[in-house]
Amino acid sequence: MTNYKIPGASAATPPMSRVVFIAAAAAMGGFLFGFDTAVINGAVGAVGEWSGAGPVLLGFSVAGALLACAFGAWFAGPISARFGRVRVMQVAAIVFLISAIGSGLAWDITSLTVFRFIGGFGVGAASVIAPAYIAEVSPSHVRGRLGSLQQLAIVIGIFVSLLSNYMLAQAAGGAGSTLWLGLEAWRWMFIVEAVPAIIYGILASVIPESPRYLVSKNRTVEAEAVLGRYVGGTPTEIVKTIQSSLDFEATQSIRVIRGPRFGLAPIVWIGIALSLFQQLVGINVIFYYSTMLWEAVGFDESNALLTGVITSVVNIATTIVAILLVDRIGRRPLLLIGSIGMLLTLATMAFVFGTAPTTMIDGATQPVLTGAAGIVAVVAANLYVVFFGMSWGPVVWVLLGEMFNNRIRAYAISVAAAAQWVANFAVSLTFPSLAQAGLGLAYGLYAAMAALSLLFVIKFVKETKGRELESM
Repeated sequence: MTNYKIPGASAATPPMSRVVFIAAAAAMGGFLFGFDTAVINGAVGAVGEWSGAGPVLLGFSVAGALLACAFGAWFAGPISARFGRVRVMQVAAIVFLISAIGSGLAWDITSLTVFRFIGGFGVGAASVIAPAYIAEVSPSHVRGRLGSLQQLAIVIGIFVSLLSNYMLAQAAGGAGSTLWLGLEAWRWMFIVEAVPAIIYGILASVIPESPRYLVSKNRTVEAEAVLGRYVGGTPTEIVKTIQSSLDFEATQSIRVIRGPRFGLAPIVWIGIALSLFQQLVGINVIFYYSTMLWEAVGFDESNALLTGVITSVVNIATTIVAILLVDRIGRRPLLLIGSIGMLLTLATMAFVFGTAPTTMIDGATQPVLTGAAGIVAVVAANLYVVFFGMSWGPVVWVLLGEMFNNRIRAYAISVAAAAQWVANFAVSLTFPSLAQAGLGLAYGLYAAMAALSLLFVIKFVKETKGRELESM
């Protein structure tokens, strides 16, 4: 399809700071997404000791919330299509707040799992709404960079969560030790999430509604005001173009994403596959289980937590690289580079762990990395994060926000994001068992997924750089 220009796009453009502010406010949901999903990293060991839960139940308490994320993502699209993007952000902020306080005050493993489930609904909703909203309020020439704010917010959330975990554990003398008000440090790891949840709710209350949503509800005067203030061009002409791309009846039902192949439109299947590969390469194993992983190969709790913090800093730096490159070299080249890099680094980790000598620790067989092997494993793990952070991390969110046309965007992103969370759940739930079978096997499987992701991008993914949403 040829590149399409919205009429009036050459007219006066508002200050970039305006659209950056509202995009960053929406991306605050990504911060909570990252914080909430990573906070369990530093708490899981102490939670296991506190609850006495076995590996299966403990694994479900970690991964079960991710299943709730899938439900939150699934319903966020239809709800946002009916009530608006901003309303979903406000509800998600409340859900995050309830989850933070409830998880910190949990009285047993069941109640903790329930409150983690509640938080999962908020994470799933935020994962859908932020990329959709940012794509719909961004000028096309900076849409990739603004869309990447979602991933930047996610990795900053992960970093802040891991840093907070580390500092709280250090202050208490261990994650399971009492800190303030008679509560253990691991409980405060959850409770501190209340602060960004409140900030998110405040920000969601001051940003404008998406102009594409407003047009879909025939609120054209409001849509023109938002476009004039944040996007520029000729708002009246832009609204007419948006209207011509919408089918008002069809956009009110999820049936709009139906297609001839296996019940869904081909572009929706591509979005689902992108989401699946983003998780099946095993990235969240690094962030959910890294503390346990590095303890297993000889790090003490403090150094294991610190290593996780360093890895998250690397993730932030590489996401910034992606933001600088995504509107210059495009989405597809970054995905190709990332797949190749992940394949090589994961294969290296599979070899190192697969050939390492083992020992018995607490009745389980664990690899022992000594000398150069330990250094190679740490370097490979961080290079893996580099390649993911500059490619599949941010670019998938950018593509999900912009690859679908106006008629199907809210619903298609919901389905793709729900698939992403199901894959995240599957990877997180199966990793402990795979690790017991051998870390070499686990990383070998993730390397195979990286190879498949490379083939998928080559065959199916089209470039979207510079195209208007109405041309998709």
